[in-house]
Amino acid sequence: MFNRQDKNEIRKIRHKRVRRKILGTSERPRLCVYRSLKHIYAQLIDDSKGVTLVSASTIDGEIRKALEGDKKSEAKLVGRELAKRAISAGYKNVVFDRGGYVYTGRVAEVASGARDAGLDF
Repeated sequence: MFNRQDKNEIRKIRHKRVRRKILGTSERPRLCVYRSLKHIYAQLIDDSKGVTLVSASTIDGEIRKALEGDKKSEAKLVGRELAKRAISAGYKNVVFDRGGYVYTGRVAEVASGARDAGLDF
């Protein structure tokens, strides 16, 4: 019979392939995006130390108060908030990691929100 793979498993394979080329450092951390059906998460990661430097998501308290209901606008808000936190922590240049997702919809909105707020990538 046919052996059907899960879409998330295919995404994880794609993410591993991308991660071979993308590396976050302390000078230029990796902006990693994860999206679930309800929420979206973004974080800056220093891969040389293996630590998360800054994070933002739709389940954060101050972001949750400003949510409008549209998932794309929520994703843009998460990108803006992450950029504000990153700039206040001293990070301006980042490497964007789409997490194996297609660069459209909510993933693209996180990127555009982060760019609008001042991050360079």
